[in-house]
Amino acid sequence: MSSPALLVLYGSQTGTAQDAAQRIARQAQRRQLQVQVSSLDSYNVANLISESLVVFVCATTGQGDPPDNMKNFWRFLFRKSLPVGSLCRLDCAILGLGDSSYPKFNFVAKKLHKRLVQLGASVLLPVGLADDQHDLGSDAVIDPWLTSFWEKVFALYPSLADVTPLREDEPLPPKYTFHFLEDVKEKTDDRLRIPSEQTVPSQSHPFPARLVSNKRVTDLSHFQDVRHIEFDITGSNIQFAAGDVVMMCPCNAPEHVQQFCQLLRLDPEARFTLRPTHNTTVPARLPQPCTVRHLVESYLDIAAVPRRSFFELLSTFSTNELEHEKLLEFSSAAGQDDLHSYCNRPRRTALEVLADFPHTTAELKVDYLLDLFPEIQPRSFSIASSLKAHPHRLQILVAVVCYKTKLHQPRRGLCSTWLASLDPAQGEVYVPLWVKKGSLKFPTEKDTPVIMVGPGTGVAPFRSALQERTAEGQTANFLFFGCRSESKDFYFRSEWEDMMKAGQLTLFTAFSRDQEEKVYVQQRVRENAELLWDLITNKGAYFYIAGNAKQMPAGVCDALKEAFQQEGGASTEDAERMLEAMERTGRLQSETWS
Repeated sequence: MSSPALLVLYGSQTGTAQDAAQRIARQAQRRQLQVQVSSLDSYNVANLISESLVVFVCATTGQGDPPDNMKNFWRFLFRKSLPVGSLCRLDCAILGLGDSSYPKFNFVAKKLHKRLVQLGASVLLPVGLADDQHDLGSDAVIDPWLTSFWEKVFALYPSLADVTPLREDEPLPPKYTFHFLEDVKEKTDDRLRIPSEQTVPSQSHPFPARLVSNKRVTDLSHFQDVRHIEFDITGSNIQFAAGDVVMMCPCNAPEHVQQFCQLLRLDPEARFTLRPTHNTTVPARLPQPCTVRHLVESYLDIAAVPRRSFFELLSTFSTNELEHEKLLEFSSAAGQDDLHSYCNRPRRTALEVLADFPHTTAELKVDYLLDLFPEIQPRSFSIASSLKAHPHRLQILVAVVCYKTKLHQPRRGLCSTWLASLDPAQGEVYVPLWVKKGSLKFPTEKDTPVIMVGPGTGVAPFRSALQERTAEGQTANFLFFGCRSESKDFYFRSEWEDMMKAGQLTLFTAFSRDQEEKVYVQQRVRENAELLWDLITNKGAYFYIAGNAKQMPAGVCDALKEAFQQEGGASTEDAERMLEAMERTGRLQSETWS
């Protein structure tokens, strides 16, 4: 059998699955295989019937959903009209990337495996179920899975065993080459390109929304800076409903951009064009020509904790013996514990790593920048307002991420820190954004009660829902809100009080630090078992949970099950089944994040 062409298709939300797909492609290149890498939605799925060897690398998002860049593929693959044996020529393997702290762990990879088998594909090895919660992260599963995968491929194509693979320390060709322009440097704003045609904004055509206000809503004495931010979306064609989310791509901090350019001896104002070295296209988000400043500020994710692939590629440039040895150790399977101690646990950024390896950084070739650094991924925020209450406006509630590790500098969230730094009082500020459907859906019937449990910034989608529902005359609204202190982080307090006075809301609060005994929302749910039982069983109420995915969602569900047992006399198993039935029918919905 002749040597196959390998196709690696990925569905990735945060870039991890894309990174794994590119790692597989590099291994294939070193084995002198023809290889192509593509997101699932960029690939013409009709060609799948003529492929011979494909690896699918898929993340699972939210409540068991496929990532955005494989949704069209997903819909096509599950068409009932597809003939049962249509993929009988295909040999394939499926690698799933998930997080076992979520209930639907690796759901997409498992479901894809089942469907491919139904369509007649031959699956070469068991599905790889990588888990972000593992001490060593996803690689704990990916490493042995890849070893098995290549064994299967060599067994299937014995001629590959005769090929001499490229050495690991030999750099592969870059994806792009940079061509610097010698002409006069023009002052252009690469960021703000208003789409000329009237389209609904999307990732490829975001809408530059004017920042109207950026207010801190926590007391200055409170440890956490939380912002209520408002955008003007007039003329954008953006429509959204309660539960939807807004997406935006943050920028790196100016001081990080400056440090990066200094380390790599790059002129931030230099302009260049990119040329692909093989069958790839130039990233749509990069204008041609582009300035170095724009590339570093808006595209390269220099503030992220680098993945193992970063160290693998760095090691191929290093000629300094000490640095080279360390980079090889961090790239090896045996060195993953050391890499986690150096990088993941203290949350060391790629920029800080470059500063720690100055000799290697000095040898970096600019052509490899897009191989070395992933693209900055869009961030999503629950929309905290309704167009019915605030026409032409979109509001969000953002906790600014900042915490200490063993490193000297505090760790800061890229997007929340960037947003907090934007000040409309200093001149007009525009943020490119787009909206997508969220996972929460609210009932339209006038009398259906809605019970919402949203501690902290988890209350954001419920503010949107309450504004929407009260505008529609829906008054059976019950909100459980929790925070640390009534005087420091009680978001939207005056709005809730106005709604209560108008008979549009029943509010339950839990201020965890205002008394000796800590009180949380799950306790308030427990205390109101009788009311909740009546609302759910007699009035058909919908129940929603939003917020941090640590203990809260499970604690609230346990409190709800206890209510079923206490008020309805249900057994533990029956209470569990009732909760599952509510989830199945959309009457129990949650939106949680870790």
